[in-house]
Amino acid sequence: MNISSSVTKKSRSIFITILRAVFLIAFSYILVYPLIYMITNALKSVNDYADPTVVWVPKYLSFSNFEKAYMVTDYLKSLFNTVRYEVVAAVIEVFACSLYAYGLSRYKMRFKGIMIALLLVTILVPDIMLIIPRMMTFKQLDFLGILGLFNRITHIDLRPNIVDTPFAFYLPSLFGVGLKGGLIIFIYMQFYKGLPNELEEAAWIDGAGPLKTYFKIILPSSGVVILTNFIFSVIWHWNDFLLAIVLNDIKQYIYLRLLQVDYDSGIATYGIPLAACVLFIIPPLVLYMVLQRKFIQSIDRVGIVG
Repeated sequence: MNISSSVTKKSRSIFITILRAVFLIAFSYILVYPLIYMITNALKSVNDYADPTVVWVPKYLSFSNFEKAYMVTDYLKSLFNTVRYEVVAAVIEVFACSLYAYGLSRYKMRFKGIMIALLLVTILVPDIMLIIPRMMTFKQLDFLGILGLFNRITHIDLRPNIVDTPFAFYLPSLFGVGLKGGLIIFIYMQFYKGLPNELEEAAWIDGAGPLKTYFKIILPSSGVVILTNFIFSVIWHWNDFLLAIVLNDIKQYIYLRLLQVDYDSGIATYGIPLAACVLFIIPPLVLYMVLQRKFIQSIDRVGIVG
């Protein structure tokens, strides 16, 4: 009876292991397939596209698609502009949201429940619904309607137009309402709620105020969640193209430049756009490869699930 039970448990264990392996292989294939398709087709020549026998492995490796994509996208300039607008905005947002989340999670204040409810609304509302209000705000930037009231009284319009300037990217991030800002604040809040109160109490006994406590105690203790939000924010901003509408010359933006289609010898090929896509994903891919070990550890410590 014991032998039969042991054999049954062993068979069940082997079956579960095989089932898990099949599931992981199938799931991995679904994830990796677009990348494999992108790279193999980017390496094909025009003759390979015209040859129906060539499906996955090119007969002759060709890097001409990458050369043309590099020139079509004006890669270095586009990369610089993407970093200048989006990555800088992402870094600003990561640190600004940290301060706002600390206040919401660690202090008691009036209307705190309403503010948290509004925070959740900013997470639920799609960014595409905010394009028109955002453009109108950027065209005539105002603060609490003060400049608009001054304009109605004196007929002197002091509202600045920040369209086609880096401030259209930086200011929303600075005030915590940039791309996915609500979600970043929420992740910070979940982390700060788990910090022991003794840290702040010790700082207050030493005479530190709220800001000094934040910069000297809380922020140095938040390296894990900062790294998590940094990776998320950079990737979200890197893939974003909605904010590009505030630029008059949107073609300087690498995301939109790679959408151009090229034709070679009268035959339409996908090699050049796919090569441009490979060039586009290289910087965030390198960033993740460098930080992936710490990132996985930070995800585990922050407690993000789902």
